[in-house]
Amino acid sequence: MAHPHPQPLSGANYSAVELALDNATVWLLDQRLLPNEERYVAVRDVETLVTGICDMWVRGAPAIGIAAAYGAVLAAQSTADRAEFDAALTRIANARPTAVNLRWAVEQMRQARGACAASDRATVTATLAQRARAIHRDDVAANRRMGQLGAERVPDGAIILTHCNAGALATGGYGTALGVIRAARDAGKTVRVYADETRPWLQGARLTAWELDRDGIDVTVIADSVAASLLAKGRIDLAVVGADRVAANGDVANKIGTYAVAVLCRCHERPFYVAAPFSTVDLATASGEGIVIEQRPSVEVTEWHGHRHVCQGARVENPSFDVTPARLVTALFTERGVAEPLDAASLSDLARVARQPNGH
Repeated sequence: MAHPHPQPLSGANYSAVELALDNATVWLLDQRLLPNEERYVAVRDVETLVTGICDMWVRGAPAIGIAAAYGAVLAAQSTADRAEFDAALTRIANARPTAVNLRWAVEQMRQARGACAASDRATVTATLAQRARAIHRDDVAANRRMGQLGAERVPDGAIILTHCNAGALATGGYGTALGVIRAARDAGKTVRVYADETRPWLQGARLTAWELDRDGIDVTVIADSVAASLLAKGRIDLAVVGADRVAANGDVANKIGTYAVAVLCRCHERPFYVAAPFSTVDLATASGEGIVIEQRPSVEVTEWHGHRHVCQGARVENPSFDVTPARLVTALFTERGVAEPLDAASLSDLARVARQPNGH
């Protein structure tokens, strides 16, 4: 399916999420169908948007945040009543618990609504659409900036391990972890990528490989359990992943299995990098112990495309994320700079960047 938006803010010929020019439709690329089908879903109401976030039509912390901002535009389209608008934003904010970008974006849009003096629906909608698109543009710019910072740590000829999908499909465009890889390639470096399958939704196999192959970047898909032996054989130089939340002490919540990658990198003395926009940093949460870990339905583990492959008597535990202690992270790349070592002090330093005259 051709891209439905004539001027996508992603800067690519595909997007995780875009707002139509008339501000009445949010286009979501249904990532459940990739890589076999590229289909965009037209979302015109808040309830459908919430379903799209919960059921992972759109996923990835920054992309979810952008979708939430565009959802606020849909809410403004549907009602001029402030209480109804706020209730709609609360439903959006509660769609998924772990990714802090979701609530951050909702709060940005709530503030934008509060600052809008107009009361007529058309003006309010236009004002919120402008703010939401600014959030989208800022995310793409942030990805490119952190990609440049991260690419400086990638040697020419590097073999890189990544886990889950932290590319254009998980963001407004370009990507966080994949943004580092793309920036290294754009700087003229030769890179090769091992992409973990990433169980149980296979975001690495279905999405990361699709993105990198589409960009002409050498990618090999491996089962999650293969990374250890490749690191032991010296066939991986570094790992880079994204994040759904970074606590004030630097602990990182990301897709389940990330912690194992970090431990393996420490064991084999390889850098383990995280790339994420500063909106992913949650200074209100002291450590990883305070991060709510989303528990997904057991059917995601027990079935695949309607075929059950786990016996009925077996119980399933299906956490969507795990927490990597800050001490295992070599550095965090953000659009504001690099946190290294990753700890409360370095994050506080980056937080102050926003208050500088040229801060983002």
